[in-house]
Amino acid sequence: MNKKKEYPRAIRNWPEDDRPREKLLRYGEHTLSNAELLAILIRTGISGKSAVDLARELLSEFKTLRAMSNIDISEFKQISGLKDAKISQIKAAIELGRRMMSEEKVLKDIVKSSSDVADYLMPLMRDLKKELFKVILLNKRNNITDVVDMEMGTIDRVDLYIRDILLTALKYQAPAIIIVHNHPSGDIVPSEADKSLTRYLITVATAMELRIFDHIIVGENRYFSFADEGLIEEYEMQAVRKM
Repeated sequence: MNKKKEYPRAIRNWPEDDRPREKLLRYGEHTLSNAELLAILIRTGISGKSAVDLARELLSEFKTLRAMSNIDISEFKQISGLKDAKISQIKAAIELGRRMMSEEKVLKDIVKSSSDVADYLMPLMRDLKKELFKVILLNKRNNITDVVDMEMGTIDRVDLYIRDILLTALKYQAPAIIIVHNHPSGDIVPSEADKSLTRYLITVATAMELRIFDHIIVGENRYFSFADEGLIEEYEMQAVRKM
């Protein structure tokens, strides 16, 4: 007669030094594997699977923590044992990690170049699946006073987006702004719509005595700066000639 296979033991029945939570408290979080760290977030397993088993299944399915940051909730639910509470904890922890990466490069001083902005926003924007515009508001000393999110989806309706961007600048009485948006494809080459938006925005802003310092496109660990490529200056000269 075949011996029945025993189910894996629950984490609470593991030797104490092998339990992820106790291991973290005793030896530090740096000693844990990604699966063990995820298991702490997942907290409990299901029949036949420990929290570590579920964590390993997650990593097997989605490969990396960074990839998980933009996985749709419905895809997480395909893994048996992952419900809303566990998924929320995982998503929240990954987002905190992403924001921590950005905080390490937080802009405290005067914005001097496109790299200052790109280094700060790259961790927050490079993995987004939808286009997101950020309007960076500057004071007269080129210090950032605020960063405002503007979800636009696509930029086919250029006139509406320009209105919203300019209204945001007026609302906060910013004399200068930088606009940043991501390309979910990872390609940083500006589209014709990107160019049209920037050109038209500068035309209207010039008449309002509002400076557009740059338009930055964030891609896969790269970025495109309209200012660095000389396009901001070119569009400003065109705007002045039309006045």
